[in-house]
Amino acid sequence: MRTLFFALFAAVACLSAKAPAAGHDDALLRPMPEALEIRFALSAAPPALRGDATVYVLDPASGYRRVREGHDGIACLVERTPWEMRELRNDVYIPLCYDAAGDRSYLQAKRDTAALRAQGLDAAALAAEMEKRWADGGYRVPAGAGVSYMVAPVMRAVGPPDLQVHTMTMPHLMFYAPGVTDADIGAKPDLADKASLAWPFIARQGNDAQSYIIQMVGDAEKAAIVDGQRDLLRELCTYDKVLCLPSAGHH
Repeated sequence: MRTLFFALFAAVACLSAKAPAAGHDDALLRPMPEALEIRFALSAAPPALRGDATVYVLDPASGYRRVREGHDGIACLVERTPWEMRELRNDVYIPLCYDAAGDRSYLQAKRDTAALRAQGLDAAALAAEMEKRWADGGYRVPAGAGVSYMVAPVMRAVGPPDLQVHTMTMPHLMFYAPGVTDADIGAKPDLADKASLAWPFIARQGNDAQSYIIQMVGDAEKAAIVDGQRDLLRELCTYDKVLCLPSAGHH
């Protein structure tokens, strides 16, 4: 089974829209209004954790900059350049938050990826550099258990049925599980069977170090997330039409 970024677990998204044109290595990133990007990034965290979280926003010309210093150990941003895709696009939006250990490891790698893109590396060179840094120990997986929160009402990333970029609602949690496989935990995810993805399974993102146990939130919780953030969804849709959920996704 292919392990391209998010391919295993995006199938459970009941809200998806086909990507328009494919991204290109020369696709320029458009800055998002800072206040909107902050809200979008924070939407990845549970409401109780947003008030004191650290937030980074993207300057496409240089990379991420910290615009708010938090004190609860949670750090959030909107990822625009997953190096694992091996393609530079301008229509990928992945809001996510990590705990303190993940901020120093996984999230630092994501910030460095953005900086390398800003320096002009193409997709192949960027992926090669990140693979080298992970292999050389430039990034180390957290020593203990940890979690990444991804409970935003919308994201735009790779997903089925064709493993292309789609807009979707897919709130979930990712628990650090470097080197762990589906076989290790007895998981049998099947992209064609949504029910099989309701239980924990492994998503490997680029290398063994970036393997996570994925736990989806329930349908009722997902509906509440969407209902509670309609204002944000409207503003995101106005900013970039690729972030508009289909009308069916608003029920």
